[in-house]
Amino acid sequence: MVGLCGLFRDTWDRPSDRCCLFFPCLSEPARRSSLCLKVALVMLHLIYAGVLFLVDRDLIEKTRREPWYTALYVLLFVGTLAQYFFTSGSSPGYVLDAMRAANETDALFRKTSMNSKQPASSKNGSLIVSVDGNQLGRVLSGSNAASWTRLVMDMYPPGSSIRNWTCTYCNVVQPPRAKHCHDCDKCVLQFDHHCVWLGTCIGQGNHCRFWWYICEETTLCLWTGILYITYLKANISKMWWIDVIMILLLATLSISLIFLLLLLLFHSYLVLTNQSTYELVRRRRIPYLRGISERVYPFSKGACRNLYNFCCPQNSMYSLEPLPTAQELEEKLKPYTCLDCFILSLLLIIEALYFTIYIYIFKFYFLPHCNLL
Repeated sequence: MVGLCGLFRDTWDRPSDRCCLFFPCLSEPARRSSLCLKVALVMLHLIYAGVLFLVDRDLIEKTRREPWYTALYVLLFVGTLAQYFFTSGSSPGYVLDAMRAANETDALFRKTSMNSKQPASSKNGSLIVSVDGNQLGRVLSGSNAASWTRLVMDMYPPGSSIRNWTCTYCNVVQPPRAKHCHDCDKCVLQFDHHCVWLGTCIGQGNHCRFWWYICEETTLCLWTGILYITYLKANISKMWWIDVIMILLLATLSISLIFLLLLLLFHSYLVLTNQSTYELVRRRRIPYLRGISERVYPFSKGACRNLYNFCCPQNSMYSLEPLPTAQELEEKLKPYTCLDCFILSLLLIIEALYFTIYIYIFKFYFLPHCNLL
């Protein structure tokens, strides 16, 4: 029995080693599991859409009469998968990359100040570090950590120890809102969470792309669920075994839709208040947030400004936010003014109008003959 197990193991290891030789990404268990999850997610999308188009003859007839309807659905389907892979392959913004940018900027300014009296220009640079809106320059090359340490320690209260903010894994001083991810084994700027389905961290560099992916996935899930309900209303008593499959798929789709909708609303709340999931969940364990009232959003600059900074980020810039001063925290502790209430009410009205228009489009344009909503 032992000999048979050893023979089977050797027979299995040979093609596995050859596969890893041609595809190096499969040699690491983490990458292999991430790739399997991505393949599973794509297969789920293909199964839900494929079963619908294979079974629903009314949908095929509608496609012949109104090809734009199916074209929009296929466009959303392809766009959602493209956004998924685009978000999965994007960088969340690593602290080491920002440190290199800051150090190289400092080296460039020193070299420029020695050679000429004119300051170095950052317009032609490929990467810029921004601290509270102040541009530091462009990236060249360098490894000196002194400029980064000075830059980061200026963001903390005077007298703070470097040891308290130095990552023991990366051996780098972490700016505020950064955290070491044990899955990626790197420190991430404005760490939100590590997404298993995407196989990457969500941070400053890809949080906006992640939000758009959730929005597209929610829309696709809702549209697919409506198509499933349409089929069941018209063909509920024809072939029972097909109905059972469609009902099971619709049930799992409904659970996914509820989860995605709640996730979308949760991250929308985080965006409007300039928070991260890690800061919200572990607020009492983060030293610089522990003594701040829970009704105060220390990094918030107002809903409109938060939304603008989130939707219009500069891809070539790392943004580092210093800790708010005691005076700024006192200002945020004050009750909301009439202007704040007006802006918040306006945002809620806009969101309600958006969902109302969204529902009416599905009801009166996409499903003119179905009274689903």
